[in-house]
Amino acid sequence: MKNSTRNRARQRLDERLLPLKLKDRFTPPPRGWIRAIRDALGMSGVQLASRLDVRPQTVDKLEKSEVTGSIQLKTLRRVAEVLDCTLVYALVPNSSLEEFVASRARKIARQELRRIAHSMKLENQDTGETDMEARIEEYIRDNIRYRDLWNEV
Repeated sequence: MKNSTRNRARQRLDERLLPLKLKDRFTPPPRGWIRAIRDALGMSGVQLASRLDVRPQTVDKLEKSEVTGSIQLKTLRRVAEVLDCTLVYALVPNSSLEEFVASRARKIARQELRRIAHSMKLENQDTGETDMEARIEEYIRDNIRYRDLWNEV
């Protein structure tokens, strides 16, 4: 995938994910979404168990596993259907994907330029910190391939 295509794909994803950024909207209630929605509907655990065709103890286990984060997506999807809900599943980046890629490229460039500067300093060819930002940008432009950004450094 060419860089421009990858950049456009990141930008489109950033735009689609932007409305999901408000973390507070998606913070689960203390006892989980299943329990909160079931209670709001006035549905007992026994009634939900009947609709799911499971034992009432299973509903209790499902609600607890949701709170601990160990519930399976297919199980949560099934419960959502029974509660007339839609399961929304997404990975929402903490910053934009563009910012994440740029930050990673800058980190790699800084590390490499420090290594080079150290070697040059040992040879009495110190470049100092002058114009470091321009050197970082130049290094990114000339040396960093985006497919290599995620190799461990």
